[in-house]
Amino acid sequence: MSATRYTYLGPEGTFTEAALRTLPEAATRELVPMVSVPAALDAVRNGEAAAALVPIENSVEGGVTATLDELASGEPLMIYREVLLPIAFALLVRPGTKLSEIKTVTGHPVAQPQVRNWLRAHLPEAVWESAASNADGARLVQEGRFDAAFAGEFAATTYGLEALVTEIHDAENAETRFVLVGRPARPAAPTGADKTSVVLWLGDDHPGALLELLQEFAVRGVNLMLIQSRPTGAGIGNYCFAVDAEGHISDRRVGEALMGLKRICPKVRFLGSYPRAGVAVEDLAALRRGTSDGEFMAASDWLARAQDGRA
Repeated sequence: MSATRYTYLGPEGTFTEAALRTLPEAATRELVPMVSVPAALDAVRNGEAAAALVPIENSVEGGVTATLDELASGEPLMIYREVLLPIAFALLVRPGTKLSEIKTVTGHPVAQPQVRNWLRAHLPEAVWESAASNADGARLVQEGRFDAAFAGEFAATTYGLEALVTEIHDAENAETRFVLVGRPARPAAPTGADKTSVVLWLGDDHPGALLELLQEFAVRGVNLMLIQSRPTGAGIGNYCFAVDAEGHISDRRVGEALMGLKRICPKVRFLGSYPRAGVAVEDLAALRRGTSDGEFMAASDWLARAQDGRA
């Protein structure tokens, strides 16, 4: 395995590359762009890279399905870190292009909902066609296949383009969440401001099946930050659920919730416990009464004493 190589969703000039370069260790790693999320993750699976950075969630569009599906299937991988990156688009064109001359535009499919209103107001007749990534859209503009691309302003230099318009976003404070993914290993020690990600499969479809899963978290005071259903490929109506929960697997409330889920789900895939980006311990709300590690330990001690006739 190459311990010095990190892959990411390429080509050069993507928001994913920009997010990866915010990590301190990126300065000492070989950063290799890949054509797709599966390709970036497969490089980790087959030992060509130590880790991959891929997008997993957008504040406008929700979960990135390609990443969620890859993490739910195939050889297991684990999330070790997350990165939040504010997202604003630039309209990149070949030098000298005027706004009135733009008839075709491109960008990643996740970008379109974030610029839809701007397009409607300024380029209502332009035809949109999706690209593999925003940076790939910039490359296609460079090659003359489209008139303009929505991408990060930083991609203009890489592809010999100019930013005709900058700071384009329909939603204020839009951001994308990226995760650094590696091969499974022991999670890092808890920081007190952590997140745990899992994928859960229903045993069978019956009334209240999803509620039963959620109750395992609720009764232990574990707050959920994301839950998204994804088809399993086994037929219509067969779904698994990607879940992000507050806390670390070593926290008693989280660990016991996962044990409860393992009892009732035919399959549970642990995707990692890792520090939450941009959140300090002092920013978190106090735990609900009865959900701290001390209270779980006290209850366990009480049960042991009751079993010994000492309660």
